[in-house]
Amino acid sequence: MRRNYRFIISYDGTRYFGWEHQPNTEMTIQGKLETVLSRMTGEAVEVLGAGRTDAGVHALKMTANAWLDTDMLPEAIRDYMNAYLPEDICVREAVIAGDRFHSRYNATGKTYRYTCYIGETKPVFDRKYVWILDKVPDIQKMQAAASHLIGTHDFASFCGNPRMKKSTVRTVDKIDIIMKGDYLTLTFHGTGFLQYMVRILTGTLVEVGLGQRDPDSIPALLEAKNRSLAAPTAPACGLCMMQVDYS
Repeated sequence: MRRNYRFIISYDGTRYFGWEHQPNTEMTIQGKLETVLSRMTGEAVEVLGAGRTDAGVHALKMTANAWLDTDMLPEAIRDYMNAYLPEDICVREAVIAGDRFHSRYNATGKTYRYTCYIGETKPVFDRKYVWILDKVPDIQKMQAAASHLIGTHDFASFCGNPRMKKSTVRTVDKIDIIMKGDYLTLTFHGTGFLQYMVRILTGTLVEVGLGQRDPDSIPALLEAKNRSLAAPTAPACGLCMMQVDYS
């Protein structure tokens, strides 16, 4: 019977060229999932993701869905996928979804977390998942700058796609900046994010924390709608999609 299935997926994006299909490479998360499901069902399968994480970006709970013609139970589908997927991709959950469920279009919010390392020694075991900073930034200044980003704004200055034709207006309703031990985390929640947006926001907030930018300069940066005025894009390795919300 052909049904719509929803999946919760974790992956280490270090060696992949992002979620979405890319020309001339099979090393994408979407491609790996589709290969396994197509082998399982004996027909071509399209896997739809809630987001399109960039090359090198990780995910804790990415949501995806696919229509499958199979009599296998959801748990058996999950186990089959985990048996044949690479060790850095894991299907945490597989369930039957409603016919109208679409992982991308039905999403109401997303949470991303960016992790920086501020310790004095090398983070040997976490080096693939953090941005190593040479100095400890001023968290209060970063929080003050972040407060200007909360709400619905045109985030064109924080969009990494210069050919973006659709609206660059997005709503960010929460930014938590926390320092704990040797780690600094920036957690972003919003209705949706532009290409590289979280990484550009992170880079800009870190510049504020390092005294390279004034916290109160953020409103003018938003108003300028000019990508060149924001900070360089933070490295992909520190970013992880944490969760996708559905109503």
